Amino acid sequence: MLRKRIIFSLIYSDGYFNQSRNFRLQKVGDLNWLENNYGFAKIAYSLDELVIIDATKEKKNIINFGKTIEGIVEDVFIPICAGGGINNISDAELLFKSGADKIIINSAIYENPLLIKELVHIYGSQSIVASIDFKVVQNEYKAYISNGTKEVTTDLIIYLKNVQDLGVGEIYLNSIDRDGTGFGYDLESINYLANYTKVPLIIAGGAGNEKHLLEGLNIDEVSAVATANLFNFIGEGLPNARQYILNNNQNISIRINL
Repeated sequence: MLRKRIIFSLIYSDGYFNQSRNFRLQKVGDLNWLENNYGFAKIAYSLDELVIIDATKEKKNIINFGKTIEGIVEDVFIPICAGGGINNISDAELLFKSGADKIIINSAIYENPLLIKELVHIYGSQSIVASIDFKVVQNEYKAYISNGTKEVTTDLIIYLKNVQDLGVGEIYLNSIDRDGTGFGYDLESINYLANYTKVPLIIAGGAGNEKHLLEGLNIDEVSAVATANLFNFIGEGLPNARQYILNNNQNISIRINL
């Protein structure tokens, strides 16, 4: 049985990292703030992966974003998945050269599926993560792209199938309704939507403490849980969360802090 994972997601915009709530961003600090308050060089043993998403709403500067990735890579030994605004092969190549082990893609999956197939062909399925942002609208599941501003017209269940048919290696399923609330994952929706996934499933949106992470990991179809809550897990929050999950007999790796 594959071990499950704990992922920390960083939301980047215009040179700063942000706290997001329902996709509304609150600026928190730059790379120096992140290192001073989280010290990823010290606490990376508490995590299995970092996801770094460029959520800049205006024109994105992927070169500057790549430099930020380089700065983070210097301090951590765990895999890094990066994305946000990848529109062509050159964008993907820049992020891989900056140190990303995987790339995460949202809008282009819907708007340019041929690009996704080409990326899978070049880099392999294991390097491509499909990000799907969803919310419940009048008891129906809707997917969104472009930082949650544009609705995908395809039914979400069909969209999940179409995305997987492109050959992606994982799905990052993010609840817009729960994003940044700290109220816990939308377990009802996840349990339902997980029935339509055949690739490893990462869930995001709502985790505010270690109990929420454990609840997500307890879903059989979930391969990894992610949180982007910069405030709730500051200091010893991430190491304590991992120990709590281990104490509750969840199948994650034991990490030793040397």
